[in-house]
Amino acid sequence: MKLNLKIWRQKNREDKGKMVDYSIDHVSPDMSFLEMLDVLNEQLINKGDDPIAFDHDCREGICGMCSLFINGRAHGPNYGVTTCQLHMRSFKDGDTIFIEPWRAQAFPVIKDLAVDRSAFDRVIQAGGYVSANTGGAQDANCLPVPKENADKAFAAATCIGCGACVATCKNGSAMLFVSAKVSQLALLPQGKAEAQQRVLNMVAQMDAEGFGNCSNTGACEIECPKGISLENIARMNREFMKASILSEK
Repeated sequence: MKLNLKIWRQKNREDKGKMVDYSIDHVSPDMSFLEMLDVLNEQLINKGDDPIAFDHDCREGICGMCSLFINGRAHGPNYGVTTCQLHMRSFKDGDTIFIEPWRAQAFPVIKDLAVDRSAFDRVIQAGGYVSANTGGAQDANCLPVPKENADKAFAAATCIGCGACVATCKNGSAMLFVSAKVSQLALLPQGKAEAQQRVLNMVAQMDAEGFGNCSNTGACEIECPKGISLENIARMNREFMKASILSEK
């Protein structure tokens, strides 16, 4: 396949940035999207040009690093996949593909397609863990957990923190991400001890990072590669309201 690429190039976060046209030939339909960018970068390097910076790591849909906005959609045209799992057979010969970084106030561009998502790390550091010393690991059946709760906690824990929810949301909201991290602990007995302070701290940090608020359009759930449910946002709101009331007593 021969493709026309329009790629966002930006030297640093202070640079204005612009879309730059590239042409690439002999693209195999079996290539992943990132492999296609690897080939393009190899061509640029051979010509003495600056390669395109983009985030990537595991390339197996696990780490959440591959944060690209492709033809106006987070991770591209397919559902339930990350950019590294997107293959070039999803495009046609002669297609023009627009490739941009995540667009959000809380995710400033570092260079080209790479953005700073350390805001997510700081939200987690604010309380997305269990700090109580519980001693040695208990037997699996010592703490009874209803299967429905266990399934919901596991589903929330599949969030890979890629940031597609933020990039897709018209408000740049991180509610889906934060609610998944709150839910995975709030649903389990191990997370109950610090539940109140956890949700207050994480929501406060989310607001401090400059993320927008949720307006329930549902775009985040649709574009999430792991299918994290909006139900988690409702749960976080309940946890936050309860914690806010109890903290005032």
